[in-house]
Amino acid sequence: VKVKIPFGNKYLDAIFSLPEKKTKYGMILTHGAGGDMNFPHLVSLAAYLASHGVLCLRFTCKGLNIAYRTKAFKTVVEYLKLSGDYKLSGVFLAGRSMGSRAAASLIRQLSQEDDDDGFIQGLVCLSYPLHRPKLQSKLRDEDLFFISCPVLFVSGSADEMCEKQLLEGVASKMKAPKKIHWIDKANHGMAVKGRTTDDVMEEINAQVFSWLRENIEWEHK
Repeated sequence: VKVKIPFGNKYLDAIFSLPEKKTKYGMILTHGAGGDMNFPHLVSLAAYLASHGVLCLRFTCKGLNIAYRTKAFKTVVEYLKLSGDYKLSGVFLAGRSMGSRAAASLIRQLSQEDDDDGFIQGLVCLSYPLHRPKLQSKLRDEDLFFISCPVLFVSGSADEMCEKQLLEGVASKMKAPKKIHWIDKANHGMAVKGRTTDDVMEEINAQVFSWLRENIEWEHK
């Protein structure tokens, strides 16, 4: 289901992937610095989760300004929260690369405001861009230390923007319950020599779903 979400004097394009039965939980997904909501990994994850009973809303927000992207993410969360059609008890925020930074930044923002009502249940970071390529002295980790909801990182062990030991070091200092799933030999784009994209996506999708199940009181109606 395609929707347009009002954002200032513009609209954000978004698409719902709906499960067959009504659900209490959803996930909001967004893309990295390039591309849009039709990035194959997001399409694949949304379809997989919807087929396993989780509503997914993915949206496009262009722009390389992290504050702008965070504001757009907040607008989408509020839209879903107030949507009479879906009446969700909670959502997970997920993003790829820069999208995961925007999600982390929003969760930090909401946790520092007094209106944190528990609607956001967790964060999924796909290829979190911890640092610029070869610039490991400056880490983009500040938001992560303010998050208290569960966090899942799915990163490639050969990601040039997320050195394995550095992410493990950051994770060890986080107060949130966290889990890191390494995709062996994958780069920032999750490409692995000798493996098909579909094969890698199956691994990612299954990891995300099993982590979601661990973090929700899963109800089979």
